[in-house]
Amino acid sequence: MAGKPIDIIYGERTIKGVDAQARSGGLWLEAKDFERISGFEFRPQGFCHGESCVPVPPARQDEFVSPGRYNLAALAGLLGQPVVADEEHGAWCFGEAAAERNRTLRSLDAPDFTLPDLDGRMHPLSEHRGKKVLLVSWASW
Repeated sequence: MAGKPIDIIYGERTIKGVDAQARSGGLWLEAKDFERISGFEFRPQGFCHGESCVPVPPARQDEFVSPGRYNLAALAGLLGQPVVADEEHGAWCFGEAAAERNRTLRSLDAPDFTLPDLDGRMHPLSEHRGKKVLLVSWASW
């Protein structure tokens, strides 16, 4: 049964018009879309990303797996990812798990971004990797 097309923001990516079913607080996707969006595939040992697997609690199997579909919102809950849904407008957003965000912050590695210099040339932070960088910002308000 086809659902209403849903727009999904997963991490840094936006995927528009996904065939999904929003029901019972979950977002059910076909296997191919589930894997394409989340990077996880369902195997007998649970939801796996490469060789790393997250087991599904046996007593809660029905929350995660339905014939031909998997619940992305349930997996997000298992992984500690925040989820925001606007079912009326067909939009779901899956954020980064708190544990992953904490690991990133503790690494002290700045995320790569690109900013213009005074002449308007764009420079990514990564071109200065290994060097000390002073970033000055201001606001006009």
